[in-house]
Parts: sequence; structure tokens; C-alpha cells
Amino acid sequence: MSHAPHKSSQCLGGIVVTKEKIYLFDTTLRDGQQTPGIDFSVEDKIAIAAMLDEFGIDYVEGGYPGANPTDTAFFSEKRTSQASFVAFGMTKRAGVSVSNDPGIAGLLQARSDAICFVAKSWDYHVAVALGCTNEENLESIAESVKAAVGAGKEAIVDCEHFFDGFKANPAYALACAKTAYESGARWVVLCDTNGGTQPPEVRAIVEAVIASGVPGHCLGIHAHNDTGQAVANSLAAVDAGVRQIQGTLNGIGERCGNANLVTLIPTLALKSAYNTRFETTIDEERLLNLTRLSHAFDELLNRSPDHQMPYVGASAFATKAGIHASALLKDPRTYEHVPPETVGNFRKVMVSDQGGKANFINALKRRGIEVAKDDPKLDMLISIVKERESIGYAYEGADASFELLARRTLGTIPEFFTIEGFRVMIERRFDSLGRVKIVSEAVVKITIDGQTLMSVADAEGPVNALDLALRKDFGKYQHEIDDLVLADFKVRILNGGTEAITRVLIESTDSDGVRWWTVGVSENIIDASFQALMDSVIYKLMKNRQLAGKIAAE
Repeated sequence: MSHAPHKSSQCLGGIVVTKEKIYLFDTTLRDGQQTPGIDFSVEDKIAIAAMLDEFGIDYVEGGYPGANPTDTAFFSEKRTSQASFVAFGMTKRAGVSVSNDPGIAGLLQARSDAICFVAKSWDYHVAVALGCTNEENLESIAESVKAAVGAGKEAIVDCEHFFDGFKANPAYALACAKTAYESGARWVVLCDTNGGTQPPEVRAIVEAVIASGVPGHCLGIHAHNDTGQAVANSLAAVDAGVRQIQGTLNGIGERCGNANLVTLIPTLALKSAYNTRFETTIDEERLLNLTRLSHAFDELLNRSPDHQMPYVGASAFATKAGIHASALLKDPRTYEHVPPETVGNFRKVMVSDQGGKANFINALKRRGIEVAKDDPKLDMLISIVKERESIGYAYEGADASFELLARRTLGTIPEFFTIEGFRVMIERRFDSLGRVKIVSEAVVKITIDGQTLMSVADAEGPVNALDLALRKDFGKYQHEIDDLVLADFKVRILNGGTEAITRVLIESTDSDGVRWWTVGVSENIIDASFQALMDSVIYKLMKNRQLAGKIAAE
């Protein structure tokens, strides 16, 4: 089956430049879910699919409908509006017709635009894993693809262990790829499932596949990162002719992970070796959201972002060395391969008081706070931030808390209320049926305009009880915080032992749909939580008065 390559042309300096499209296929919700310690809920999958769809990914693979209740529920509705929504599953079983294979039935019934079939392409796996003949496996590939096309869905075939299979038996691996293509598959994806193939091998084998009759504009690459070369292998495959790249957000996946789309996308968009020949759906405007997407995904996983991840890491454009920093301040191009703002990141120079002040002044200006570089309060703020970061505060992911700290230090924040104190009690008891029941009760005492208010609330958890008590009676401000919702609560232990320092990150939202993040740090998890809760309420009151900058409420 033939599919014409997607090309676009534009005139540059009187010369017509034609570019081919590289299609981006995200498998975070399927292959990425095999990462140890990661188990997405239906709600997680819905949120991530929306993030990917909004960002501009071409294909979003959602999982394996019928394999587990989560994926089955996820595929009960179409979860993307722009991207092709992809269901994943096995080709039909040998000796069973397509119409009698329950796995195929589940794939055809799923609310997806496309089906990605995983097919064995290494004869060793055909014999050992499937226990059928090579010919029966080819028939399973052909019939599965035809069934998907017949149901009006785009067919994709992931040729599992293709590169190892090719090295063991080139003729059979090629037969699998050609069978998929000739049966109507839009994409034949060559998988380096074990992740051990080297870039020169990838290039040579892709060229051999194209020479055998499967055109490059119908080929994809699915690389695992077991030798740290998944991105390099994906780019080698593109150079050799493939036009679809499969990968995951932040490179998650089983063992050492998959090709990292967060690294691949800006490389394709910003490097002349690729952007002069290819284009993707991620244009300059969408690329500005790359860092935010990467960090938001890590927050959803409740893990700290990799500071040294290319393009989006907090250290990706950070410089400490004296001569490097000096040159960087004169001309950023001396030590930056791309401008950090192109991917939504920021430059950091950590070399001198002057350099530090410049960074703080810029950060404050972005929040609508003007301060002179010789203002002693700026020195005080820098000192406080450095001291707090040394004990565990992290303001990168808590912009609202940083803004409140800055405004408080610079003397530009009203005092809405004062906390006189709080108390939390936890009781473990048995109910009438003899079952253990944990009850938490919190008491909060606040003063507003000289009036002291005391609120009591109970809940199953101490933090929930504290939150309910804090917001139960806010006097004249009560109506302003009725729509305040704690969207997420994350705890991170910063050192070992029962006396460990705890960092609490809280995500809040309101009826405007605005979200903001606050942080608290303490040896006591309840105290750390209370700090973050107070900042969240104060930020809400600031926001209502348009006293808070927009950047924190992204």
C-alpha cells in the first residue's frame, strides 16, 4: 500500500526549500507505564493525554484495551481532539481467525483512531514466545492489519526486536516488515526492543529495509535506551530515511527507558542538521511550552525533575565557572548551543554577587516586581533564598511561595491575618465492628483585624483536618476563599531517618482555572504542610486583588 510523503515548501531568499514531515508518536501511557514505580490511574492518563494533545504530538498511544481495567476504561472514550488516539495490542493468535480472537475484537471496539499491533520479527521469538511457524506469524500480521484497515482505523505495526532479528535472519525480519506494509499498514515501526543496537547499525539496517521495498515515509523507529543511545539511534534512523519517531516524555520506560521526546523535539526544531530538511507539528510557539510540559509531567509523577536533562533541566543553561560566566554575560552564544527561551527555560549565572543580583532582578521583573540593584532589601532577599534553599526549600516548583517571600521581604505585601497557633491530634480507635479507625482533629486560631477566630475540624488525615480548620472561618475573607481547592499534595523526604527534613509541595486552583504552587519545609510534616497551606491562602487573597504576578499562576 502506498502513502505519499508529507512535504511542505517555502521560499527563502528566492530559493524554494522543501521539507519533509517527521511524525511524533508518544508512548508514555503505554510503554512508559512499564517504568518501575509508575502506575497511571485513569485520571492520570486523561490528564497526560490532554497535555500531549495540546502540545501538538501527532500520535498518542494510550495503552492496551482489554488487558486491564484501567486501559479498558481509558479507551471507553476518545481522549484527544487533535492527535491520533492509538490503541495497542497483539496481532491475532496463530490458528485463530481474526473474527474469533477476543484481543482483536477489543482493539477494534476501542474508541481509537489507530491501532498499533506489536508483531514478532525475530524468528527466534516466533518459535519460543509464540510457538508457531514463521509463515503463521506472517499471516497473523497480514490479517490483523487488514482487520484494522477494514474497520476504518489506521494500522501501525511495531516490529518487535527488529534489529536483533535482522542481524539473526535478515530475510525473515524483512519479510515481516514487508508483509505489514503490503497489507495496508500506514507505519511499519522498527523496534530496538533490547536497546543494544548502535547508531551505525541502525542506519545500515534502515537503509536495507528501504532498499527491500518499504518506503522511508512509512517507517518509524522505536528505540530503547539501554546503552544511553536511544536519541542518537532515533536520529540515525531519521537520517537513514524513517519519518516517524516513537518515544516518551522525559524518556521514561522499562529498564533504562525509551527515546526521550523532550530531547528529540528541540533537536529536530532547532538544529540546522534537521530543521533545514524536516519539520514537525511543534512550531516555535509550541516549543516555548517544552520545559513546562516536562516539569509538569515530573510533578504528576511526584518526582524531582532531572536538573541536567538537555534543554529543559534547571542546570541546562546554568554556569558557575568564572571564565565561562564572564563570557556568557558578554554574549550568551559563547557557552549556549541554543537560546534557553526557545524551549521555555532560563539562563542562570551563579558566579558573583553582581551576576546573582542580575538574575534575581530579572526573576522579580517577570513577576511584576521592580527593585533597584543597589536596594539593600534585594541583598536581604538573596540571602534569605540561599539560606532557605540550603535547608531544603525549592522555589523552582513553587513560584507562588517565591513571589510571596519576595514581596514580604521587599515590604510590598499586606498582612491579611496572623496565625496565633494550631494544634493537631490523632486518635487511633476501634469502631463498633472492631475495625481500626484513625481520626484526626485540628484546631487553628487566627486573628483578623484584631478579632481572634478559632476553628475546629476533623478528617481522616491530619493535613486534611488542618486544611479544613484553617479555611473554616476566615471572617471577612471567607467568601474569597470558598472556591479555593487543593488540587495536589506532594511530600518529599530530604534526608534519612525518623528525624528527616520534609518538603511539602501543594498545588492549588480556583474557579478561574488558575493554578499555583506553594512549598513548606520542616522536621515536622504537619508544620511543613501548614506553611504551604498558609502561602496558598495568602496567594489567593493577593491574586483576588491583582497584587500577584501572573507567572506564578500558570
